[in-house]
Amino acid sequence: MDNYSYLSNAHSSYIDELYADYKKDPENVDKTWQRFFEGFEFAQEQYGENGQGSKAGAQAGLLDDKEIRVRALIHAYRSRGHLRSKTNPVRERRDRKAILDLPDFNLSESDLEKEFDAGEEIGIGRAKLKDIVAALKNIYEGHVGFEYLYIREPEVLDWFKKKSEKDALNFDPSTEDKKRILRKLNQAVVFENFLHTKYLGQKRFSLEGGETTIPALDSIIHYSADLGVEEVIIGMAHRGRLNVLANIMGKTYEHIFNEFEGQAEPDLTMGDGDVKYHMGYSSQIQTENGKEVNVKLSPNPSHLEAVDPVVEGFARAKLDGQYNKEHDKVLPILIHGDAAIAGQGVVYEVTQMSQLEGYHTGGTIHFVINNQVGFTTDFDDARSSIYSTDVAKVIDAPVLHVNGDDPEAVVFCVKLAVEYRQRWHKDIFIDMVCYRRHGHNESDEPKFTQPSLYNIISKHANPREVYNKKLVERGEVDAKLAKSMDKEFRSLLQDRLNMVKEEPLDYHYQQMEKEWKELRRSKPKDFEQSPETGIDEDTIKKIGEALTFTPEGFKPLKQIEKALKIRKEEFFKSGEFSWASAELMAYGSILLENRTVRLTGQDVQRGTFSHRHAIIRDANSGEGFNSLNHMTDDQGSFEIYNSLLSEFAVMGFEFGYAMANPSALTIWEAQFGDFANGAQVIIDQFLAPSETKWQRMNGLVLLLPHGYEGQGPEHSNARPERFLQLCAEYNMQVVNITEASNFFHALRRQLAWQFRKPLIVMSPKSLLRSPKAVSPKEEFTSGRFREVLDDKEVDPKKVRKVVLCTGKLYYDLTEARKENKSDDVALIRVEQLYPFPEAQVNNLIEKKYTKAKEFAWAQEEPANMGYYSFLFMNWGKAKDFTLISRKPSASPATGYPKVHKEEQDRIIEAVFK
Repeated sequence: MDNYSYLSNAHSSYIDELYADYKKDPENVDKTWQRFFEGFEFAQEQYGENGQGSKAGAQAGLLDDKEIRVRALIHAYRSRGHLRSKTNPVRERRDRKAILDLPDFNLSESDLEKEFDAGEEIGIGRAKLKDIVAALKNIYEGHVGFEYLYIREPEVLDWFKKKSEKDALNFDPSTEDKKRILRKLNQAVVFENFLHTKYLGQKRFSLEGGETTIPALDSIIHYSADLGVEEVIIGMAHRGRLNVLANIMGKTYEHIFNEFEGQAEPDLTMGDGDVKYHMGYSSQIQTENGKEVNVKLSPNPSHLEAVDPVVEGFARAKLDGQYNKEHDKVLPILIHGDAAIAGQGVVYEVTQMSQLEGYHTGGTIHFVINNQVGFTTDFDDARSSIYSTDVAKVIDAPVLHVNGDDPEAVVFCVKLAVEYRQRWHKDIFIDMVCYRRHGHNESDEPKFTQPSLYNIISKHANPREVYNKKLVERGEVDAKLAKSMDKEFRSLLQDRLNMVKEEPLDYHYQQMEKEWKELRRSKPKDFEQSPETGIDEDTIKKIGEALTFTPEGFKPLKQIEKALKIRKEEFFKSGEFSWASAELMAYGSILLENRTVRLTGQDVQRGTFSHRHAIIRDANSGEGFNSLNHMTDDQGSFEIYNSLLSEFAVMGFEFGYAMANPSALTIWEAQFGDFANGAQVIIDQFLAPSETKWQRMNGLVLLLPHGYEGQGPEHSNARPERFLQLCAEYNMQVVNITEASNFFHALRRQLAWQFRKPLIVMSPKSLLRSPKAVSPKEEFTSGRFREVLDDKEVDPKKVRKVVLCTGKLYYDLTEARKENKSDDVALIRVEQLYPFPEAQVNNLIEKKYTKAKEFAWAQEEPANMGYYSFLFMNWGKAKDFTLISRKPSASPATGYPKVHKEEQDRIIEAVFK
């Protein structure tokens, strides 16, 4: 009988499978099983099968069939014990078939008095089975469900196992800590009760039922400060936000009550604002141990998890800049709802990006306020997985499921989470199971959809009362303390409310970051002409030397060698720069000003159309070389990363990055422009209204490849009409550029302005290599971005027709004009669609082309798309312009090359009629 068949007789197919995995590779199994199987094989070699003839083998129990079963029981508890943990405060947990009973391992009641060496595995030494089982139940069937055995890094697994099996049992907060927990619970409960009493029927998305969130966040912030954190960035939806603002962030009660009273004076210079439970806030917290922590709560719309990537991007910008990539200094916290974390796809995207080089933020603490109902939807209808946190398994992140009615257990979990994050710089999830005392908002009736659950909840004491009772029973705190705290806090709230009713406050939401203090808000006059953004010849030379240099021993591909020769020709001979060189020159010049350039997106290092080659790779080793990071010793950093296949999360991340660092040129490039619709929530809820809704300037650049070249409906149109529809109040810029130098100046303008605005670029495809789009050196050493490019090829006295257009279509039209030998149609390029350069265009029409009788707007896009409807609504003279375009269409472009050509020809013919 071989070893494998012996284990097959151990009445456990599970052990059988484990041993088979061990035989393939010992690292396939947990370290405790590795040691067991090593001992098993040693005994086989030393004493033969079944240990016959050896007292030592028998005593060690290495071949004892029941010893194996007890070890299997321990392993099962580690793997599935969380399925029996008592984490639900208001209803019995569903039977999840944990398979943890003695008969499941061919053990019986008669074995309970027998001793087993397996007890050493859980730190109690050789022990009776009944004591081993009692210890396992104590560890794994209590108020914390430890879910971690899928962790594949042995060192991390061992660390977490020790924390679960030893530190958890020994956790006993000091009396002062318990009083602090009670005090924070008291604040949370009384705050909600007070609002519910005074502002009956007003929406506040209360935290009632999940008030333990407040002592949990308090513990995370204070404990993380002790472990080196200097800045905490929080993202959360609206549930409990007001409570967090008041009792964690320190937003004054006057401000919050003032909002409820409806007396906050709108400051029209600050924009439109948003409802009170969406706004962000910044504050500085002094911890009990004398540490100072900057805490930021990011603004978030009703799109629940949309804030997640924004928080991560904000954290990354802080790490890259202010904290010199020290991950211990900045802590992102994402507070989720159970329905949202399971149902929103952006959570998966953010989870997947968490360990990637371009997006790593040193680990995030995910805290789930699991109130078991999403709006009106039970968890049965909200997810297929057992837990809302099962996305954690994608990255081997441990999950701590914990009963929200046991604040000490919750505090243990969050402190463990802080230690884990600071030690391993990875994500960790805390699933706090609680309940929602009211409906989705306070005017909903939850019994319509969950009558039996809400019958229980209506009779269930709040977490403060539960904890207070527990402390009193232990004799640890006098019952009068909680009553005294309650009375004092209510009195304080009433005093503050009286003050607000007597004297309304006038205040701004915005907490200005020091990085933004040198900037100002824009004025309409700023957009009449762009600032000077030229660079000197020495700067061009430095950039050229870097872009044409390769390290010793570096072997580029033949195509790259050719590209480097072209660069050398452009920088040192011809002085004519292609689109790619102009773009890289813009980045290099900003880097030489000691500023950061960050560019991410799918395939950005080489560029989707192989034009950029910002990073070149060795043909043999595959190692990359970032040329622009090797110009001078005191330059800024060029952070360029190929992203994961995501639009929503990646654009959100870059929005957060740009929000945190106004000194960086932050860019997201779509593989094709129409892919931006995968990030429409970020565009609609964050990018377009950033300044008016959130009171935050943002300079994010979107490069969206756009242009009709017969590539079909999915690769032609970046939907400029959607961006233009969002344009108002000078909130962002939308451009469609035709010359390399103008793109160079557009990028440099982003940081030259004394304010920040998003820049949306309808980026070219065919123009990337077109000799028509190149620009001479003198257009880089002086000048500025030109919003309008006049026609220099016609005599204005002969012009009968003025045609405005934008983008790549201009070159199609000039080619046709040359072929037709037409000289009476002027082609004016509008390089910037918003803010529309009305004065410049009007000046050309009224003062230069005075003989013209016909006016048209020409575009490649269908009539119901593109630019014309926006111009018609916003530019008085647009009514005098006829539209030349493709016919109205439900799809942005045809998929047939022949039809595409016919449509394009018709547009060109109409222009010259």
